[in-house]
Amino acid sequence: MLSPQDSLWMANALQLAERGLYSTSPNPRVGCVLVRDDQIVGEGWHQYAGEPHAEVHALRAAGEAARGATVYVTLEPCSHQGRTPPCADALISAGVIRVVAAMQDPNPQVAGKGIEKLRAAGIEVECGLMEGAARELNIGFFSRMTRGFPWLRSKIAMSLDGRTALNNGRSQWITGAAARQDVQHWRGRSCAVLTGIGTVRADDPRLNVREPKLGASKIKAIRQPLRAVLDSQLQLPLTARILCDGNVVIYTATPDLQKMAALEKLGARVIVLPDVCGRVDLIAMLRDLAASGCNEVLVEAGSILNGALLQAGLVDELVLYVAPQLLGDMARGMAQLGELTMLDQRVELEWQDVRNVGKDLRIVARVKHA
Repeated sequence: MLSPQDSLWMANALQLAERGLYSTSPNPRVGCVLVRDDQIVGEGWHQYAGEPHAEVHALRAAGEAARGATVYVTLEPCSHQGRTPPCADALISAGVIRVVAAMQDPNPQVAGKGIEKLRAAGIEVECGLMEGAARELNIGFFSRMTRGFPWLRSKIAMSLDGRTALNNGRSQWITGAAARQDVQHWRGRSCAVLTGIGTVRADDPRLNVREPKLGASKIKAIRQPLRAVLDSQLQLPLTARILCDGNVVIYTATPDLQKMAALEKLGARVIVLPDVCGRVDLIAMLRDLAASGCNEVLVEAGSILNGALLQAGLVDELVLYVAPQLLGDMARGMAQLGELTMLDQRVELEWQDVRNVGKDLRIVARVKHA
């Protein structure tokens, strides 16, 4: 039987899990608290893929005090041998008597097997406490494991009338410095940042994380996201700044072997994924990103790519930075969706969060299909 006190300890574990927001990918963000005689005797969180999981950190902190303790963990303990040994085995060996998990692991390699192993060892297990919060923290991991797609989040900076650039292409800067700094948070938690060739040629962005204080008090170093460029005709200039830091993948529909070799010499990967119309197959691209371990992908692109992804039903969430200004109907829009002739063709959204960021407004909205 779960109690209000159980919720308090689980909330503590969720706070620990959040410390891995910028560092654990492709693994989930997990926190763990060990409690004995109403006192925390050990706690931990998963920090980096390939390193000990949250339960192991908590058990090491508790030592002999783990025997007879209750474990609060934000995800079902793993039961298989990966880069680290099974956490379920470690908990059994430590002599814990009860495990409270926020949610079952969506990874097919686990998916209830950890819970079964614990129960078979005589440990009381309860699952589902604060599941919604745990799932939101790992929404990309959950998406990749259950859908085979990363969670696709599109960031758009725009005026109040939905314009992202003047008709001549000028857009720096519609939103203020606080909004641009806030974007670093979304880049930092993403496994990949996706853009289109139009944005690269117009703005020559690097799309890296440039905020040195992002999680600096909790992790050793910022993990830079993969930069992905959708470039159907392989027009990416070899001098583009996005190529400077490595860790770049280019999706194209054109197998230009000479250009591909030149890009690969600069450290980029080039993947040819044409669809029947001679453009990049968007679904195949997202499946490839998922297969590469990408949980969350942030789109920073123009109206063409934003529109294509929305029309294909592939966008899960929008992060909109709205500046208190009007740019007029000749300025460029946020997404090319074509003409809608019926209202049931519209893209419907659900508000998730609305707040001020400096002088601008930040709206997080989820696409209803998601």
